[in-house]
Amino acid sequence: MVALFLSLVLAHLLGDFLLQPTAWVKDKKKKKIKSKYLYYHIGLHLVLLLITTQFDSNYFLGILIVALSHFGIDCAKLYFEKKKTAKLWFFIDQLLHLGVISGVVYCYFPYQIPISNLYSQQNLGLLTALVLVTYVSAIVLKVLLSKWSNQLIKKDDDDTNNAGKYIGILERLFIFFFVVMNFWEGIGFLLAAKSIFRFGDLKESKDVRLTEYILIGTLLSFGLGILCAMLYRNFIV
Repeated sequence: MVALFLSLVLAHLLGDFLLQPTAWVKDKKKKKIKSKYLYYHIGLHLVLLLITTQFDSNYFLGILIVALSHFGIDCAKLYFEKKKTAKLWFFIDQLLHLGVISGVVYCYFPYQIPISNLYSQQNLGLLTALVLVTYVSAIVLKVLLSKWSNQLIKKDDDDTNNAGKYIGILERLFIFFFVVMNFWEGIGFLLAAKSIFRFGDLKESKDVRLTEYILIGTLLSFGLGILCAMLYRNFIV
């Protein structure tokens, strides 16, 4: 079962990412179903599926289903995808492809998903810790740093892409897993890397409040990440 699943996924990854030129993607978006590269793309997937399954005739029907569904999913994406929803359709497209692959594998090797295991103490504890270290911590930091952030807000800076928020979330996720894996050196590396990237901003800026804001925010973010990880390690693992 696992071998078949990996074979189909490998063919998908090779065909969708490694062996699909940018020119093909642009032509498909422009001409949609009339693009010859759409059919090249599906043909390439079909060949890759045959190769990764070693031309096993037992899987020919499944391979055909995967290839035809790939064509249908790609066509739907080409016609329904808009500029504003490009990112959303990218993930929908990939999830649908993986869903079809999982369904084909199930037809050959019926399997059960242990739903009950999802509610184990370890899984619930991990999910709780991840929610705490990401979005809950982001709100806590926003409240704690409001004194400095309010002073730094500019009148023309109402539009934001929330990049700082997501950087902080990723930062704390790295710290969380570093601590859980007992890889404390990774935290030092992360802190050093962030210091290097922030050095230019701090050097060019003569605003002491900005420096205070960045330093306090960094220390609080790291502290919350370590705290959540230590609580998870001591009470759940």
